[in-house]
Amino acid sequence: MIESASLGFLILVIVIAVAFEFANGFNDAANAIATVVSTRVMSPLAAVAMAAVMNFVGAVSGTAVAKAVAKGVVDPEGITQTVVAGGVAAAALWVFLASRWGMPVSGSHSLIAGVAGAGVAQGGFGLLQGPGLTRILEGLIFSPIFGFFLAYTVMLIIYWTLRSMAPTMITTIFSKAQIFTAGWMAFSHGSNDAQKTMGIITLALFTHGTIDVLEVPLWVIILSGAVMAAGTYFGGFRVIRTLGVRIVKMRPIHGFAAEGAAAGVITAASRWGIPISTTHTITSAILGMGSTRRLSAVRWGVARSIVSAWVLTFPICAFLGGLLYYLADLVVA
Repeated sequence: MIESASLGFLILVIVIAVAFEFANGFNDAANAIATVVSTRVMSPLAAVAMAAVMNFVGAVSGTAVAKAVAKGVVDPEGITQTVVAGGVAAAALWVFLASRWGMPVSGSHSLIAGVAGAGVAQGGFGLLQGPGLTRILEGLIFSPIFGFFLAYTVMLIIYWTLRSMAPTMITTIFSKAQIFTAGWMAFSHGSNDAQKTMGIITLALFTHGTIDVLEVPLWVIILSGAVMAAGTYFGGFRVIRTLGVRIVKMRPIHGFAAEGAAAGVITAASRWGIPISTTHTITSAILGMGSTRRLSAVRWGVARSIVSAWVLTFPICAFLGGLLYYLADLVVA
């Protein structure tokens, strides 16, 4: 009977993780296609469909980030399934709310803070994995910085290289080139963000005893990729408007620079097994690209409101993770 209940709770945890993956794809659809839609290179429907496919391809391209999430936040040997359930439920709730408000918050921050908060609620700060968390936090901090300066540099190089070319020719070239960078951005998003849920499901399977080692099963890879693709397809158009229109007015050349810079940073992080915030990276790249024109071209008030949401994500999700852990523990008990 206990074994049956344990299996039932494992299924519930997986369902919650899948809900988070869908919410993440729903909110982060904007990361890949905001610029290509705002510059009118692709229709919203075509862009979303392309992003969904490339998100799936990226999701099944590796497991380095998934292993970092499974091993690097809390001690896998010292937690129960209720920690996993509380943490991922907190992240899913916050991302869903952010999508409703049209704010592109970080699913990475939400998930890591939620699991960390639930882990602390169960066993104190000793359950946290110091080296792993340090590496994760360094990635979350430095990725937007790299995104900003890389986009700024790419935009300056493009301006200098094409300074004598006719504007109509530039628009024609980059209207086509931006489709490539949008697809690359979607691929990189799947390669990093989808793997975070793979890591959480793998952690749940490990704490249940279904698997003996923290290796991501094939069915978990396919499930996570498919769910993120579905979430992307039904993606959050309010967030698309925030990222693609309200921060800075863009043309195809600007979208190319922002997407290319962000995708490069995210792809490198995925290959190195560092879970970063794709939301932070693309938003910072848009800000970096916009800054090459003139500082007043960027609507810094919108950027500040987005940063405020990011800052709130850690304490809110950590608190929700701890609270939902206690609630889940009462249910299981």
